[in-house]
This record gives sequence, C-alpha cells and structure tokens, in this order.
Amino acid sequence: MASQTALPLAGITVVSIEQAVAAPFATRQLADLGARVIKVERPDAGDFARRYDETVHGESSYFVWLNRSKESLTLDLKSDEGRDILEKLLSTADVFVQNLAPGAAARMNLDAQSLQQRYPALIPCDVSGYGNTGPWSDRKAYDMLVQGESGLMSLTGPDECPSKVGVSIADIAAGMYAYSGILSALYTRATTGTARAVEVALFEALGEWMGSPAYYTEYGGTQPSRVGAEHATIAPYGPFPTADGTVLLSIQNDREWSAFCSEVLGDESIATDPRFCRNSARVAHREECNALISARTRLLNTDDALALLDKVSIANGRLGSVSDFLSHPSLAGRDRWREVETPGGPVRALLPPANLSGVEPRFDPVPALGAHTDAILGELGYSGAAISELRTADSI
Repeated sequence: MASQTALPLAGITVVSIEQAVAAPFATRQLADLGARVIKVERPDAGDFARRYDETVHGESSYFVWLNRSKESLTLDLKSDEGRDILEKLLSTADVFVQNLAPGAAARMNLDAQSLQQRYPALIPCDVSGYGNTGPWSDRKAYDMLVQGESGLMSLTGPDECPSKVGVSIADIAAGMYAYSGILSALYTRATTGTARAVEVALFEALGEWMGSPAYYTEYGGTQPSRVGAEHATIAPYGPFPTADGTVLLSIQNDREWSAFCSEVLGDESIATDPRFCRNSARVAHREECNALISARTRLLNTDDALALLDKVSIANGRLGSVSDFLSHPSLAGRDRWREVETPGGPVRALLPPANLSGVEPRFDPVPALGAHTDAILGELGYSGAAISELRTADSI
C-alpha cells in the first residue's frame, strides 16, 4: 500500500461528528485520499450505524462500508471536558463535518458562522435534510422520506407499486456533493486564503438528480410513467425473457433499431412500421414492441441472446444478483478488490471509482469504538493520569 504521505490529501485533518450514511460517505472518500479523519463518537454507543446489523464479522455492513481509514475518538460533548477537547481539535483542523439533528449544531455553537469566527481557516461542512434555513429546516430527513418528497419514489417500481431505490440514494447523493464541495473549498483556501463553508441538503442533492423528469414534467405537462425496470421515455429498454432466464437490452437510436430488427428480429420491415419507426412511437406502442421482441428472445437461451446482441452492437447485460456482482469478471479482471481489517476480521473492499494515476488509495482498518481516543488525547498533551480522570468522569 502506498504511504499516506504520497496521497493527494495527506496533511489535511478532518474532524467529523457524523452518523449514519451521508456525512460518513463524504469523509471516507477524504480518508481514501489520505486525509486524517477523526470521527467523534458518543462514548456509550458511538455512531448509531454501528448497530444497524451484525453481518460483517459482527460489525454493521453500513459501518464497515463507510468508515475505513478513520480514527474513532469518543467524547461526551455535553461535558465541559469533552467540548474543550473538541475545541482543541478544531483549532488545528482543516475541515469540520457534521450531520447532527436539526438545530443541534447551532445549540452547541458548532454552526458554520460561529466556527468561522473562532477558526477563520476552518472549512465547516453541514449536511442536513432540507438545509439550515427555510420552512423545512427543522425537519428530520431519512433516505426513504427524501425519496418520497423529491418525487423519485413516484418514478420507481412497477406501475401498481411506487418503490424506493434499493440503496440509500439520497444519502449517497448528499455525501458525494459534500465531498466535492469540501474539495472545492480546500482548493479555494489554497489559492485565495479564504475558507468557505459548505452546506449540503439531502433533498437538494437528490433534487439535482431529478433534473430530467422535472423538465419532462414541467414542460411536457405530465410526469414520466412508472415502468419498473424499463425506461419511461426510451423503448425498447429493459428486461426481456429468454428460454432460461432474462436478458437486458437498450436501444438508443434509430440506427440501432434498424439493425436490431434486421439481425435479431429477422424482419427489417418492422423498423419502418409507423408504430415503431422512431423512439417516441415505440414508447407509445411499448406493449406491442415488447411483445415482438419477447417472442424472439424466448426462443434463445440467455448466452445465445447476449452473443447475438453483441454481434449487432446492441447494448445488453444480465439480470444479476448481488452475489453475481461480487464475482463479476470486470471487477476481478481490473484488480478492483483490496482487503480491509475490521474489529472482527478482514473483509474485501472495492477501490474508489475515481482512478488517479500513480495513486493507491488508503485501506486502513475500520476502527472499533474509541480505538484512537488515548492516542489523540496524548497528541493534545493529556497525560495518562489526565486521560484516566476523563474516563472516570465519563467525558470520553
């Protein structure tokens, strides 16, 4: 593994009071690139994501995914001693990230404005549900709720059953924007000397991803239909039955459609049929179009169907499971797997998606609760006796 000093964010210190997914996802990406991330947790239980499940050697699958390469420091922030330690950390930190409950940061004097008055070089990053201002600023927001409020759930799933996306997409979107916002703020500070605060709301992050259906609805008069695994505005696009399973295919333009009709369906006249000659017509006659395709694909086993689609250069894929993903030849063939230690034993972990030439991201252990408390306090000048006193007082 490359040394931390070789990584792009080596020398950057991030202090984070974080829970669940959005903020930890942002800070883990900073840690991947070499930032020192000090994760402040409650002494009694820590980040509540630690207890979502126990599937990964006794650890939570969410926590293992989101918290490698971090240092866990336990502090009781309701105690004077705990707050004093936090202030000492913030006085030399580069970035502070928090996704506390609405209003909690301001009550603790940890809002961006207060922090920048005390520490002008610090970059605060607030991650919230609906923003720090506005009529919904005091509302809690979890991933499912944001998927519902943003309209995403109305677009997802089969026609008869609105569904949420199967991963925490609102949290992930917010974490990505927090990460990119922090990188932008670090660049701005490095080039201008000005440290700018970053604010990300889950609702607004997912709202950005709703751009296409939002425009379609506002200017088309109706929102896209809910069509399961198909595409509301492209056809054919989605799963089709084979003799032994399912194949996924996507046709993006009329040239591909013409080749598909000739080489796969065996009838080039279908390409010029008024019901199917252009994409909007195929969408309007989706059921008839799908029936024609299904009649053909049912005669082929999945491997033969995929081979035929490849021959005609039609984008295709399998309807895989999570287990299929874990053994996918693309990941193995590109050497995407690494190993990470957890308190219960080693696990596999994927390389981050953005590849920087010559840079091997960090894959340091997932920390046990409070694993780095004594070491961090020692760095701050606390003696062994002082640390024992803090522990006796339940301040750490």
